[in-house]
Amino acid sequence: MQLVNWQTIYRKPRTTISDKTSYKYPHLLKDLVIEKVNQVWAMDITYIPMKGGFMYLTAIIDLKSRYILNWSISNTMRAEWCTQVLEEAIYRHGKPHIFNTD
Repeated sequence: MQLVNWQTIYRKPRTTISDKTSYKYPHLLKDLVIEKVNQVWAMDITYIPMKGGFMYLTAIIDLKSRYILNWSISNTMRAEWCTQVLEEAIYRHGKPHIFNTD
């Protein structure tokens, strides 16, 4: 996008405002060797711009197989929604040893 000078035409969400004085926790998976499926899952939320605002997409991935275990789209970002996506993944695939999210 920078190469051809393209710019976004929608307002970017600003959800993370870091405090430079607060403690930054280390990334605990940095040197972890992932050897098997269901050892480590990761979950994240992303924003999908729409004409009238945003939709929210969350997904859970197994970091060994790179398989998407569960996903969902919502027009609100509620804790209950995220919990439901995780519970469905656990019901279908069992519990992971480590669940990583920000």
